[in-house]
This record gives sequence, structure tokens and C-alpha cells, in this order.
Amino acid sequence: MTRLSCHKFRSNEVRLWLTSIAYNLGNLWRRLVLPQRIGHWSLTSLQQRLVKTGGRLVKHARYYWLLLAEGHLTQ
Repeated sequence: MTRLSCHKFRSNEVRLWLTSIAYNLGNLWRRLVLPQRIGHWSLTSLQQRLVKTGGRLVKHARYYWLLLAEGHLTQ
């Protein structure tokens, strides 16, 4: 960690904590929740294939509709 994103120590500390928590939650989710056939994927693969899905949120009357893309991001 030679390059830091913020100029203040406290800001960098908070960013490091949030990154660590996000990594640990993602790893726990990958190991305990996902099916065996995709349980060996890396966290980067999971992020690209599951989380970064294109979509649009549309408000119609009293409801919100989440429209997701039908294509895959990676081949």
C-alpha cells in the first residue's frame, strides 16, 4: 500500500476496513451459499457475472420495475 487514495489517515483507514469487510462477506457468500458448480469461481468472476448485470429501474404508478439485460458480460 504505497499509494493511498486519500490524504488523511482516518479516510484511508475507513476505506481499508470497508474493503476488508466487503472481501470477507463476498468470500463467505461464495463458500457457503453458492452451488458447488460455481463455488470455485474467484470473487472477480462472481462480480463480473452476477453483480455487474446491466439493468434499469423504472417507476410506474405505485410500482418499481427492475429491467435486467439479457446478454452476458463475458464469454
